[in-house]
Amino acid sequence: MTSSPSSSPLRLGIAGLGTVGAGVITLLRANADLLSARAGRPLEVVAVSARERTRDRGVDVSALRWYENATDLVNDPDVDVVVELIGGAEGTARALVEAALAAGKPVVTANKALLALHGSTLARLSADNNAPLLFEAAVAGGIPAIKTVREGLAADRLLRVGGILNGTCNYILTVMRETGKDFATVLKDAQDLGYAEADPSTDVDGLDAAHKLTILAGLAFGQPVAFNSVHVEGIRSIGAVDQSFARALGYRIKLLGLASMTDAGLHARVTPCLVPQHAPLAQVDGVFNAVVAEGEFVGRIMIEGRGAGAGPTASAVTADLVDIARGNTIAVWGVQSSNQPPLRACPISSGEGAFYLRLMVEDRPGVIADITAILRDCGVSLRSMLQHPAENDSTPYVPLVLVTHRTSEAAMQDAITRIDALSVVTDSTVVIRIEAA
Repeated sequence: MTSSPSSSPLRLGIAGLGTVGAGVITLLRANADLLSARAGRPLEVVAVSARERTRDRGVDVSALRWYENATDLVNDPDVDVVVELIGGAEGTARALVEAALAAGKPVVTANKALLALHGSTLARLSADNNAPLLFEAAVAGGIPAIKTVREGLAADRLLRVGGILNGTCNYILTVMRETGKDFATVLKDAQDLGYAEADPSTDVDGLDAAHKLTILAGLAFGQPVAFNSVHVEGIRSIGAVDQSFARALGYRIKLLGLASMTDAGLHARVTPCLVPQHAPLAQVDGVFNAVVAEGEFVGRIMIEGRGAGAGPTASAVTADLVDIARGNTIAVWGVQSSNQPPLRACPISSGEGAFYLRLMVEDRPGVIADITAILRDCGVSLRSMLQHPAENDSTPYVPLVLVTHRTSEAAMQDAITRIDALSVVTDSTVVIRIEAA
């Protein structure tokens, strides 16, 4: 998929004029001379599509052709590249991208959900019709995560990839740690500031990070990953008390997406994790993202930056457009094959690691003995234990934190099921995995 660039303009049709779409047009106009010099030809928006034609988007689109139906961009002979910024894994976005690739037109998209759920189909369409599909903006906004994993590390065999992949969760966990406020309060503040959506489920339940991890893992290991093979947990269960205990233990809480290859297959999960407070990942706070990759020869690398927003995302979209203008494109998963099966995945129960457990237990003698007996019977070894005293005499339950040595996920799940069934335990046990770095 490499061809010689032309001196004629690369004509763009943009579907979706939200924050990112308007940002792309603004960037293209503001940096027109710079981009033309770097791309070897001008980049020119000639047509757009969006739902509301009269809406003020802060950018003038009156001189551009307007299509009510986004898929009509594919049939416009003056559109060389389709830019899909609608979002969503189904509906108009999917129809547009599939139609463009089937017609042999290059596509640039920021649509992580579409790539995560339909990456195999889109990769086949791209290869079969010699139509490049680029998606730098789909993972970590302005951080060049895709190019780093797929191209910068192409010479190495990658063993692990992932990182902090959702800025909303990272912001919430950071503010909880810094202020001592609970999850619900910080989430409301984040919504008021525009850092969280009115319906925050995709972010706080881990789905957004899982979409991104699915893409990163496919790139790192050269095969598509089935989205439903990724184990996903969010941050709703994390309380202010967990932040306090984490600090006392020398950790910070982060929502991490991690994927690794073993002889048995792919292990991929999005879960809250305790990270040593002096580790590089622990220092990535607020709305920032970080992508980590580990290879046999390169070792461990980390890149960080803003993972969302009009500016960073528009920058990533435009970088893909520059690549197309130059004639520099690459197969979707970085390997020249149009019909690859998804990677064989391992269930979460086959994993291993150390765990933080926070229980709410009756404040009376014998409770700890009952719990540790269950752990012993399940083959789980304790490393440490912390307990906060009751806030007042009227509080019958107190938080108890247990930190385990490395053990199997299966053993830990068995132990938690038995512990939660005890009459002296109220609420479900909060489980946070412990990462070395």
